[in-house]
Amino acid sequence: METGVFTSTLTGWQPEDSATLAGQVGLLGRLLGRTIRELRGASVLEQVEDLRLLCKQAMVEDRPELRRQAAQRIADLDCREIVHLLHAYTAFFHLVNKVEQMEITRVYREPEEAGAWSRRETIDAAVRGLKEQGCTLQQALSVLSRLDIQPTLTAHPTEARRRSILYKQKQVASLLGRLRRETLTTDERDELLGEISNQIGLLLTTDDIRQTRPTVDDEVESGLYFVRNAIWATVPRIYRDLQAALWRHYGESPETLPVLLRFRSWIGSDRDGNPNVTAEVSRRTYLYQRRVVLRLYLDELCELRRELSLSSRQAPPSEDLRRSLEEDGRILTIDEQRRRHYQHEPYRLKISYIMARLEKLLQQVINRPREAMAPGGAYDCPAFLADLQLLAASLRKSGFGRLVSQSRLGRLLIRVRTFGFHLVALDFRQHSKVHEETVAELLRLAGVEEDYAALDEERRLGLLQNELSNPRPLLPRGCELPAEARDLLATLSLVGELQGSDPAAVGSYIISMTHEVSDLLEVLLLAKEAGIWRLRDGRVESRLQLVPLFETIEDLELSGQMVDKMLANPVYRLHLAAQNDFQEVMLGYSDSNKDGGYWMANWALHQAQECLGRVCRQYGVDLRLFHGRGGTVGRGGGHSGQAIVAMPEVVHNGRLRFTEQGEVISFRYAFADLAHRHLEQIFHAMIRTTGRMAVLAEQKEKAEAAGAAGQPAANADPGRLEGVESEVSPEQLVEFSALMDKIAGLSMQAYRELVRNPEFWAWYTRVTPIEQISRLPIASRPVSRKAAGDVDFDGLRAIPWVFAWIQTRYIVPGWFGAGAALGELSGTDHGRETLAQMYERWPFFRMLVDNARREMGRTRLEIAAEYEALAKDLAVKDFHRLISLDFAAGRRALLELSGEDDLLGGSPEVQRSIALRNPYTDVLNLLQVELLRRYHDSGGEEREALWDALFLSVNGIAAAMQSTG
Repeated sequence: METGVFTSTLTGWQPEDSATLAGQVGLLGRLLGRTIRELRGASVLEQVEDLRLLCKQAMVEDRPELRRQAAQRIADLDCREIVHLLHAYTAFFHLVNKVEQMEITRVYREPEEAGAWSRRETIDAAVRGLKEQGCTLQQALSVLSRLDIQPTLTAHPTEARRRSILYKQKQVASLLGRLRRETLTTDERDELLGEISNQIGLLLTTDDIRQTRPTVDDEVESGLYFVRNAIWATVPRIYRDLQAALWRHYGESPETLPVLLRFRSWIGSDRDGNPNVTAEVSRRTYLYQRRVVLRLYLDELCELRRELSLSSRQAPPSEDLRRSLEEDGRILTIDEQRRRHYQHEPYRLKISYIMARLEKLLQQVINRPREAMAPGGAYDCPAFLADLQLLAASLRKSGFGRLVSQSRLGRLLIRVRTFGFHLVALDFRQHSKVHEETVAELLRLAGVEEDYAALDEERRLGLLQNELSNPRPLLPRGCELPAEARDLLATLSLVGELQGSDPAAVGSYIISMTHEVSDLLEVLLLAKEAGIWRLRDGRVESRLQLVPLFETIEDLELSGQMVDKMLANPVYRLHLAAQNDFQEVMLGYSDSNKDGGYWMANWALHQAQECLGRVCRQYGVDLRLFHGRGGTVGRGGGHSGQAIVAMPEVVHNGRLRFTEQGEVISFRYAFADLAHRHLEQIFHAMIRTTGRMAVLAEQKEKAEAAGAAGQPAANADPGRLEGVESEVSPEQLVEFSALMDKIAGLSMQAYRELVRNPEFWAWYTRVTPIEQISRLPIASRPVSRKAAGDVDFDGLRAIPWVFAWIQTRYIVPGWFGAGAALGELSGTDHGRETLAQMYERWPFFRMLVDNARREMGRTRLEIAAEYEALAKDLAVKDFHRLISLDFAAGRRALLELSGEDDLLGGSPEVQRSIALRNPYTDVLNLLQVELLRRYHDSGGEEREALWDALFLSVNGIAAAMQSTG
């Protein structure tokens, strides 16, 4: 990243340099430098490079006076010059980020292309582990059949880049790929370099910030871009990997594996705090998804028709296929010329009939959507799947089984079973307060209860249970509900409509801020009012899956008791019986961190999972945990595989849901290879953990059977599973948990002393760009549940909270409290010894420590001090010193625990990337600090004129840090 950056000439660059990361970055830096000189002038290019060199020298030589010199140069610039610099550095990071993504995919592909199957965290390694552990093929297949993995895309506002920027990045990546892979003549290479230069020029002159907030429809389109590209391409590869691994290690594999992976979405259906998501918007989202998937199938079928040119004169079709074609000919009309052309090509003819049915359905979805959503349509997904399976069966009968499993038809069958006619299932979410208010209004209008909100929980439950048993509707004729209540009932009616049309199209109904059992029964009462829930003859008739969401520290701590009461409630248990005794529970990682800090939030989440697993097992209820993780460590992000391994054993049942948000979607699903690597790591962890628990369960059953027969019990050791098994004995776990209680308590005390200090909010709003982030037009959803002018700590959402800390390089949500807790506990010999054992043996604690180390490694308190200076005129506590002291103590403790000399030790690639990025990012921070200083010192029109520049600085630092919230 260093050599030749921002020079305006290609001198010294050689074509072979494009094969390395450094060479590609160097090339892009040169091309960007040339473009800056051409479009902005030589003086701007000189400023860009001089500021970078000053900040680099200040960092390498530990000379803060050089950073002050850079800050003074920036102070002498006018706003227009600052904007040019912001554009230059931001464009550089946009280019570098995409090149790094390409390098990741190259590194992941190289071992596979070389035939090396030793790459870590692969599906092959997981299946090999099952074999080495002694699992038979049937046992391995049993483990796989338990897998239920459901990534869930959300529209949470953590992606700061416009789609225009994403498109330019993709174009540059594509051109660079050609430059690296293809054998080119000199003229062809020069032409490619010219195209890359053109794209860089377009990137440099494209507005980084949207002028208006995206609509929900925009968010739907953005989310589905990744579904119909990288995700669509990757899903069949996962099954191919599974079957190849089974063949490699067991010598055989079933023709068809169960559906193990499905995708869901909140985009267009999550209405918690977003008034822009209405019932009509959700209907439009579903119909759009259906149009997209039908078009994808038509494209696939068109290619499949080209492929399956088998002649009936050389490979006669099955009798079932022949009869099917006769039936199709009687009821369907296709182009006569095509029918005659395919008279001896039965597979092509059958595909033509299938396409005719899909095209008719697509036109119906476009032109008569209400009719298309009616249940019992002429052609549905099961019929489509049956037609494809008919083709597959005929091919197998003709000896073309390999053509089915290893061709376009096999991939299409997997996609149909995964995506159906809905593409991704929609979850619906709403805040418990909205449900309560709507129920209160219904009960008041019905004359049942004048002030439902004033009732205690026991009286609420009694009233709700009585009303759920009463078949009559509550809303009297002629009475009208408030707009929000009307839309809520319309949404529940839509859920019923979608379930009737396509049961797979609807996922769960999630209740934010669930505190009591009444929060669930209120939704059931509203569902009854909407006609999608009924209690009759002691049985519930409903397909509505309710999901309580526990978000605060208090709610997490009480979640086990809450679910216990929920499962003991007779009416709710009847509802659960209609769901085959299946219950999903969602855990919120963002609000819990904001509420109690990093260490307490993670410990509360871990304990909640343990309690929930045990309670559901006690009631015989099948549990699926839904992890509401964000992209940053402060919101539950980090290495996905490690997070799965670190979960309590009681919840390792093969079921997993997790959110994919904002820039995480862009990063994990930008390319098919990236998506594949992400998903194979998930599968690796899930196969390992589920396999271990399955073997333990089987050995326990055998031991119990042997005991009952009076025989000695066999050794119940399941064997080692690399990177999965915990070496913690039950007695040690009690000791470790007790110390973790202390860590969590001490860290939360320190965290709340920081954020709950009466002077903190004034300091935080002065030294961070939270005001600008709050107005950044990156999502349809507001950043606060309160009005913009009334926002405070409690009203601010977790995403902008974390976003602002990252911008200033404090990154408090990812580590703070480490010094207060670990620093104190590691001060004694016993404390140090116990902490060392926890880090070595307990995957959960090791994950916590390693994630905190990475976040502290990204922290730059030298730069944060520049923001602290913005509050010099405020008579408030020295919060910067408080944060710095905790950082220093925490750093010592974490380094001692890990045995490393550097916070990023053990992660050389990350260490190198951060060190190389820091000088450029430091300049962006200094530019933002200067803009904030001018903003605070100005007023009126001058202040308004700074908004665009401040927005651009926020976007630039987000690109540099590769994370927002």
